[in-house]
Amino acid sequence: MRRLIKIIRNILLLAIAAIVVVAGVLAFNVATHGSRQLQVAAVPRAAVDAQAAATRLSEAIRFKTISSYEKPEQHAEALRGMQAHIEKSFPAFHAAAKREVVANYSLLYTWEGSDPKNDPKAQPIALLAHQDVVPVAPGTEKDWQQPPYDGVIADGYIWGRGSWDDKGNLYSMLEAAEAMAKAGFRPKRTIYFAFGHDEETAGTSGAKSIAALLASRGVRLDFVIDEGLLITEGIMKGLDRPAALIGVAEKGYATVVLNAHATPGHSSMPPRDTAIGMMSAALTRLEDHRLPMQIRSTVAEMFDTLAPEMAGFNRVALSNLWLFKPLLLREFEKSGPTEAMVRTTTALTIFNAGDKDNVLPGNAEATVNFRLIPGDTQSSVVDHVRTTIANERISITPFPGNTDPPPVTATANPSFQMLNRTIREIFPDVVVAPGLMVAATDSRHYVGVTDRIFRFSPVRANSDDLKRFHGTNERLSVEGYADMIRFYRRLIENCAG
Repeated sequence: MRRLIKIIRNILLLAIAAIVVVAGVLAFNVATHGSRQLQVAAVPRAAVDAQAAATRLSEAIRFKTISSYEKPEQHAEALRGMQAHIEKSFPAFHAAAKREVVANYSLLYTWEGSDPKNDPKAQPIALLAHQDVVPVAPGTEKDWQQPPYDGVIADGYIWGRGSWDDKGNLYSMLEAAEAMAKAGFRPKRTIYFAFGHDEETAGTSGAKSIAALLASRGVRLDFVIDEGLLITEGIMKGLDRPAALIGVAEKGYATVVLNAHATPGHSSMPPRDTAIGMMSAALTRLEDHRLPMQIRSTVAEMFDTLAPEMAGFNRVALSNLWLFKPLLLREFEKSGPTEAMVRTTTALTIFNAGDKDNVLPGNAEATVNFRLIPGDTQSSVVDHVRTTIANERISITPFPGNTDPPPVTATANPSFQMLNRTIREIFPDVVVAPGLMVAATDSRHYVGVTDRIFRFSPVRANSDDLKRFHGTNERLSVEGYADMIRFYRRLIENCAG
């Protein structure tokens, strides 16, 4: 008995010692995990005629620049109308910059720098945005508080499709450039303003052509900045300040079409395996066996940057991922937006089969969309689909516009620090961190002309606002829009002033 008591006592002592050691490691990691936030003084707020700027954006919303895979020319007249509005609205900028039309509808402006072209400090930059918008889901028009294409200004907001994505970015860039051109500003380095016309249908005509044109001219860009992550408020648990996330990485895009083949026939004599049955089983397996959650480079760096700004247990957990990673992943799995940061997502988007109630269809077709975290590839996703559905009677056809995740932009460079500083100057209350852009942007087409791609929209958003993205009641606050203009003006001053 004494021996047993001694053994139990030793086990308890070892357990207590282990707890003390683990607690010490946790405390040490928290204590030594200091803030990475730049110490930046806020700059005086530049004067902006917010109402006049909001009016111009509201007018732009009235041009229904809706892009479509099936009808790529359907928004041609609307694009030409909006481009005429742009030229009329920003005369000083048009006098200062060279304007080119690329691939029929995309716009490329070159604001020539004053420094010699052979000066490495004068390497050009590019500000990206897109002119097209997604359609409003049929039947939901009545759910909008304001008509989606009327560009109504009410209750402190500019309402309508494109106010946020992405005419808000496009017009705020031009508002900033117009004000600076009027004041006689000339950039020291060349600035390109590149506005694609088909971003919502993959940008394979617009942005891709602009990037190819720059490459053909031997242009090498210091960096590009495109739409992207936002200034989120109240979304990060444990963080009591808004988080401005700079997208230094972007998910890849892989859509596959599945086609189940079976013998058509009369519904009174169904075989064991039908096209619809096989396809339904395959889709169920894909949803039940999703690709694993992983915390890779960019997301790990984001957590590492945000950890010192957190409070309570959240700070302890993010400072000690070696221990709390499983717990963190379980929390992220509870929400679609957070889960998307740590997993290559599986989305069943289209299903077609049959055309008569008493006829067995010979084919059932389904479309599945994957958004790839960096490290996964189109090939690895197709392999996952093939092994998961495990049915040779179902063919797998990848979309031609699929892309692997673009290279991750390093944060240890002056361009990232400049962007970081600019954000803090205009939005002094925020915490800045790198992040992963979970959607696709035009910027991925520029990997051949730059090593540094940033995806950031200077817009404040809460969880309710995120539902408006590609959804109902898209809107942008007038005050927030004025800050967007201030941001792009300061960005130009900091990198080319």
